[in-house]
Amino acid sequence: MNATRTETDSFGSLEIPADALWGVHTARSLHFFAIGTQRMPLEIIHAMAHIKAAAATVNWQLGLLDETKALAIAAAARRIAAAEFDDAFPLSVWQTGSGTQSHMNLNEVIATLAKQAGVLVHANDDVNLGQSSNDVFPTAMNIAALQQTLGRLSPELHALYESILEKAMAFKDLAKVGRTHLQDATPITLGQEFSGYAAQLALCQDSVHHALEAVAGLAIGGTAVGTGLNTHPEFGSRVASLLVTQLDLPLRQSNNLFAAMAGHEALVALHASLRMLAIALNKIGNDIRLMGSGPRAGLGELLLPQNEAGSSIMPGKVNPTQIEALCMVCAQVMGHDVAIGIAASQGQLELNVYKPLIAMNVLDSIRLLGDAMHSFRLHCLAGLKANLPQLAHNLERSLMLVTALSPHIGYDRAAQIAKLAQQEGTTLREAALQLGAVTPAQFDEWVDPRAML
Repeated sequence: MNATRTETDSFGSLEIPADALWGVHTARSLHFFAIGTQRMPLEIIHAMAHIKAAAATVNWQLGLLDETKALAIAAAARRIAAAEFDDAFPLSVWQTGSGTQSHMNLNEVIATLAKQAGVLVHANDDVNLGQSSNDVFPTAMNIAALQQTLGRLSPELHALYESILEKAMAFKDLAKVGRTHLQDATPITLGQEFSGYAAQLALCQDSVHHALEAVAGLAIGGTAVGTGLNTHPEFGSRVASLLVTQLDLPLRQSNNLFAAMAGHEALVALHASLRMLAIALNKIGNDIRLMGSGPRAGLGELLLPQNEAGSSIMPGKVNPTQIEALCMVCAQVMGHDVAIGIAASQGQLELNVYKPLIAMNVLDSIRLLGDAMHSFRLHCLAGLKANLPQLAHNLERSLMLVTALSPHIGYDRAAQIAKLAQQEGTTLREAALQLGAVTPAQFDEWVDPRAML
């Protein structure tokens, strides 16, 4: 039989595993919120731990907390923030909408670690001094989103942007058939096509960067409903300033704590930029997949890296697996955006009560997009090559080169040439000469793919 210890709160006593760092609040939460397998994101736990370290220091500086207790709390919190005790945070993300269960889980673990260090602190009276789940948890949400965006997503997005620009330069002289409506159109270079992808990603970078400005505003100091009850009037701004130093992030206390706790428009806007990125990546990935289709019955204009076997039954088959993974991530992010929008709308009166869902989905989107862009860049884009013979073959047989004749012989006459060439399977030149629409010299002068770029 496993050893236990007895802990008591206002609801009564519970037996808890003797070696557990958490206490009675966490034990009750494990019982009442046994929902799914998704745990509270560790990024949120680590962010709350940073807040606790800063809060203890500020409370000490304000003369509200004994120095010994403050140092013990801060030391324990820093160890948690460094991922030293991740197993001590077992709670489901599907809990109260304010994140109170995970917040108390953290308070209890900090109190236990302080006790192990020889300092007796109370999870509520000392660790949580001047704070509430209602301001700590949303503060942690914004900090975690900033950390993960700046540390994971933004570097990968920039690296992908630079890699696509390199491809645009490498492909700048490779003329090919343009396509609209999945039908042949006038010529374009492969480099021009890739320059469009780079420009799409540049817009996404700007959108993400702009959205982060609002995310930097923190709810700390608002306590229960935004009024700052039971905390020092300088507490929130001082904690925010200390976190700037500790985390090297552009943080500040929100200029309206009521909005910071009741709504999450800043994270909605950030995720909207992630959705925009997912849309752009989906377009880019699918374009490359189409141009790489084949190898013999597709467009075949791009040669995708052959990383692994593509079929358990068809020998030698290779599939665009990196693109498929990327596009599935994009679909997941778009789905997350719907859930986040619904959750963010649940800000009745003084508190949004869907915070854990928003936090989980925002962080999951950041992680998935960052990882997917990294994988796509290394395992697909880096080894991507142009199939020069196929580019030339497709361009030579394109019917839409006839567009160059319109200014000289008119739209209707040019259309007759294109239709005849298609019907008889001939080239545009042969059809044009057959109809007597132009002389050989005129056709060669006017229908020059290079002049149409």
